[in-house]
Formats: sequence, structure tokens, C-alpha cells
Amino acid sequence: MREKICIIAGAGENYRNTFHVNENDMVIAADNGYAYLREMGVKPNVVIGDFDSLKEIPVGENIIKLSPNKDETDMLAAIKVGLQAGYELFHIYGGMGGRTDHTIANIQCLAMLADRSCQGYMFGDGEIMTVIHNRSISFSSDAKGYVSVFSLVPESRGVFEEGLKFPLKNYILNSENPMGISNEFTGINSVISVDNGTLLIVYTAYEK
Repeated sequence: MREKICIIAGAGENYRNTFHVNENDMVIAADNGYAYLREMGVKPNVVIGDFDSLKEIPVGENIIKLSPNKDETDMLAAIKVGLQAGYELFHIYGGMGGRTDHTIANIQCLAMLADRSCQGYMFGDGEIMTVIHNRSISFSSDAKGYVSVFSLVPESRGVFEEGLKFPLKNYILNSENPMGISNEFTGINSVISVDNGTLLIVYTAYEK
């Protein structure tokens, strides 16, 4: 049985991503993510936001109306709802594209989840972003295309990239040098890990 997932639909650009909701999953619409779910025929468990991008306040139960003069984004507020419900694995749709500042804010949300020993995956146009903190992430031999790794802190120490075209062993990645960009999957199982630090990992979701 797969781990239960908190699925969040955001107000950014939603491409051809589709997902299957299991019984134990939680679906949250963050503002205009509600329109995306409505088009898919998916009923969210919670709808949250200040609804500036949706341009309407949904009618029904579990609607959380936020003030537009708030100190956190609708996405962060949605993630906090999932955390309070006990979820540790998050799949975020509509978190990229559109406004660059919101994409960066959502990357910070991924980092927050990683710092709490949770895991978030953000799905975009043919790519996925995730953040790891003092741990590893594995890819199967089916993975294809590119994978890039960036340090989100001044120094990430003990970085290993195994099974990729350009391996790294006990390397120090820093936040001022994009040394980890454009590595490639090779058709074998691969692992990216960091002993002490926080890494943003961007990899191919599917072939266009």
C-alpha cells in the first residue's frame, strides 16, 4: 500500500499532469487551484485562499477564506492544513509557471517540508522539483533525461551523485556555483544524497 498523500492544486500553470486520488489521500485547492480541480472533476477536501485569482468564493463545506493582507502565501497555508492533518508526503500541482516569485516561494515551501522531515514534490511542465535535507533520494533505471542539483544553503557538504553520467563523491556544493546542473540519467538505478545540507533537485518527469 502506498503512503498517503496530500495533493495540493495551486493557482500556477497546470499542464497535462493528472493524478489518482486514493481513499486515504487529502486533496486541497489553493485559491484558483479550485478551478483546475473542477475541470478534472475532482472534489477537494479543503478549499483555501484569499480567492484573488479565482475571482469567486466557492460555496460549500471546508472553505477557508484568508485575508488578502496575510503574511503567507495560499500555498503555504494549504501545506500547513496538510501538516496539521498528519500528512508527510505532498504532491503539488500548479506551483510553477506564471509568476516567478510564486515559483520561488513554492520552492521555499518544499525546503520547509524537507526541514520538517517531510517530502514535497512539485509537478511542472515535464519536470518535477523536490528538496532533500540531510538525506537521499533514489531513481529507478526507468528515469530518463536530465537531473540538476542546487544547494539552497551556502554550503551543502557530502554530496553524492551515483549512477548518473557525471558522478559526484563527497562533494561540497555551494549556493553561488551551479555545478550540479544538467546531469543525466543513464538507464541504471541512481541515488543523490547529502550528508549535511539542503538540495533542490529538478528532474525530468516524462519525455515531451
